[in-house]
Amino acid sequence: MKKSFYIILATFIVLAIIDHKGYAQGCVAIRQFSGVGNAIGQGNILEKGEWNFNVNYRYFRSFRHFSGTTEHPQRVEDNTEVINWTHLMDINISYAITERAFAVVSIPLAYNERSSLYEHGRTERHMTYSGGLTDVIVGGGYWLLSGEKAKSGNMALGGGIKVPTGDYGATSRFYNVGTNGESEIRPVDQSIQLGDGGWGFIINGQGIWNLGSATFLYYDGFYMFNPRNTNGIQTNRRRENESIMSVPDQYAFRTGIFKPVGGLHGLGFGLGGRIEGVPVRDIIGRSDGFRRPGYILSIEPSASYMIGNFTATLNLPIALLRNRTQSLTDIANSTPENRVHGDAAFADYLINVGLAYRLTKKSNSIFNALD
Repeated sequence: MKKSFYIILATFIVLAIIDHKGYAQGCVAIRQFSGVGNAIGQGNILEKGEWNFNVNYRYFRSFRHFSGTTEHPQRVEDNTEVINWTHLMDINISYAITERAFAVVSIPLAYNERSSLYEHGRTERHMTYSGGLTDVIVGGGYWLLSGEKAKSGNMALGGGIKVPTGDYGATSRFYNVGTNGESEIRPVDQSIQLGDGGWGFIINGQGIWNLGSATFLYYDGFYMFNPRNTNGIQTNRRRENESIMSVPDQYAFRTGIFKPVGGLHGLGFGLGGRIEGVPVRDIIGRSDGFRRPGYILSIEPSASYMIGNFTATLNLPIALLRNRTQSLTDIANSTPENRVHGDAAFADYLINVGLAYRLTKKSNSIFNALD
């Protein structure tokens, strides 16, 4: 099989895989969103005027509580842990403006369930829910190399705007919280809100490079700036400086190795690492209100299968290190005698499944084009 086939095939598949980002595994992820990665990656083999359509489904269950890197296993043993079940689906559409420049829109949907004891009077465990459209992202990017210079790999720089289309004040019923123990309709926890209420600005970079022997290095990273300070939504927390939800920045970086296996239909496997999280302080603007800062370091095996213009991907980030860092409100509420350090619930793993279709200007597939 031609060397050029491996390069084009791996570029298509790897940069489809590395779309999955910005969804930290648990309460540290104030909200989950799709980055601009899929269109950036698959734009690399689109000709001017062609489209790429991608649907991603993601799932995780967070329940292990950490303060810093210290786990609190007694929460599970005592049945006091908070459990989040999160289902996410992103519909990504990209368009090649030229052979190097592209535009992308990401339309994300979510359904969340949250089981808690402490949010319902600390006497009974109940569920709260949220579901619907989250924050839409519109963006694009540009590949730095073309022609002969891109034969061994390429890198794209991109950016986007996060539009606050998600309901950042979603509500559900909370039990045993009224003056006389009655139930009330209140905003759900920050971790399952459908939006954060802020306009966000994203910078992104990613690429793939041939290491020889049909082995490829990939990398992908983004940072989302959220200049808005707080969004006005009540948290119903006891401390005054934690009564309103913060609008935090987010970030992620991933890298790893990908290798096609044989030539039949484009089967391939990858192994990499990733770090993602929420910073203690935003880069732009103030950082008041309540947030759960922290990060997750994961190992990420992946697999892909390509036939014609269709590509299916599966990746499974598995948490190695979970750190709920001390927030600004934790620091402000601490005294020399009592150091405050809140906790957060994290997942053990995350499941990502994707299906992409490249709508070409020609009827023949990429395989026929390489003959």
